[in-house]
Amino acid sequence: MQERAARTRRTLVEAAACEFDRHGYAGSSLTRIARTAGISTGAVTFHFPNKEELAEVVRAQGHAATLAAVARVRACQEDPLRSVVALTLTLARLLEDEVSVRAAARLTREQPGCGPRWTGAWVPVVRERLRRLDGGPEGGDGATLTALAVHLVAGVECDARSGAGRPEVPEGRPAARLARIWDLVLRGYARA
Repeated sequence: MQERAARTRRTLVEAAACEFDRHGYAGSSLTRIARTAGISTGAVTFHFPNKEELAEVVRAQGHAATLAAVARVRACQEDPLRSVVALTLTLARLLEDEVSVRAAARLTREQPGCGPRWTGAWVPVVRERLRRLDGGPEGGDGATLTALAVHLVAGVECDARSGAGRPEVPEGRPAARLARIWDLVLRGYARA
């Protein structure tokens, strides 16, 4: 019986992540999540008495996946800019492949005061790495490149969400497009 309950709970969290990713917090309901999961609304409320608790679990799951990916990239001792490129490409692949990560990103934006902030898992690392380019506090190239990285990942999030569940688009996946963008940026930065 416990294995069945655990399986039902996993199914609910996955269905909730899909709904929060597609429709946002306000556009999702326990009824819609139950329908997506293929279970009764009563089963949903048995495991999660309200939408807020379910959103918290989804947010935490996406945040944990992001923290694990950030830790793997942080372990690499690359130059600051290349490590940020590697991190943003890793985040892009996560956003493409992990619905809980996309849902966590969206929930962070829509409910800024609730639970762990998805951006809190990676923006401080970007800021810290790029601060080294200036040799000091925020400002100059490091701050500008930090803003660029944050904007690029936000764009990938939107791109990944709009492409989720669709066949491969002719221009390539968001992570591939981001890699091409970074190639152009790095060439221009090297020339400057």
